Amino acid sequence: MTEMIGKTALITGASRGIGAATARAFAEAGANVVLAARGLREIEAIAGEIGERARAVQCDVVDYAQVEAAVALARDTFGGLDYLINNAGIIDPISTLVDSRPDEWNRVIDVNVKGVYHGMRAAIPAMGDSGGVVVNISSGAATNSLEGWSHYCASKAAVLSLTRTVEKETPNHIRVVGLSPGTVATDMQHEIKASGINPVAALDWSEHIPPEWPAKAIVWLCGSDGTEFRGEDVSLRQESIRRRIGLIGNAR
Repeated sequence: MTEMIGKTALITGASRGIGAATARAFAEAGANVVLAARGLREIEAIAGEIGERARAVQCDVVDYAQVEAAVALARDTFGGLDYLINNAGIIDPISTLVDSRPDEWNRVIDVNVKGVYHGMRAAIPAMGDSGGVVVNISSGAATNSLEGWSHYCASKAAVLSLTRTVEKETPNHIRVVGLSPGTVATDMQHEIKASGINPVAALDWSEHIPPEWPAKAIVWLCGSDGTEFRGEDVSLRQESIRRRIGLIGNAR
């Protein structure tokens, strides 16, 4: 995808799973990448693997100043910011609402909702007249309730609303889109499996897609072929979407 060459992407939650795979996918497409996560050692290792076109920055998305600093690093190092991937998200601890601890429930909202807000608030003004794309990682949980996931479902519903609202507010040269990847073979699925609390926990590991699939979808959405999906929540479960991206396999 030659249109990515020389562009710059900032990916939150980049230390593992979808975030790490997305950093590698952008780099393979020729883009500069800034990997942001709380775990500095992990993202430094990935940045070292990618090479000179990658930088690592320790960042807790709950802290707006740290997100601002990550955006500034992208601009100062690579001369601009073209893509923001709001990927950082948590689901643990999983429990029914009446068994939840308010501080832990609130932490999920802080990361999954405020983190997305912080990313867009810092990045969109930095994109300037050259334009850019924001991809917010959504979930089927945004529209489908599941036992034990009151915090996660509520947070992803909020992210979906943020995507739709901010798209209406931004000028045409900046695009905001959501990606609902379905169930992905990441550490989060181990947490879900261990909970045993709802039908997703009962899924066999073979039913989850690899993180490289949503990573490829994110890069595709940031390209010109993704323009038609602005303001939408794109589901990677749709076979038609998978075929357009070039992914092979039956919808899950």
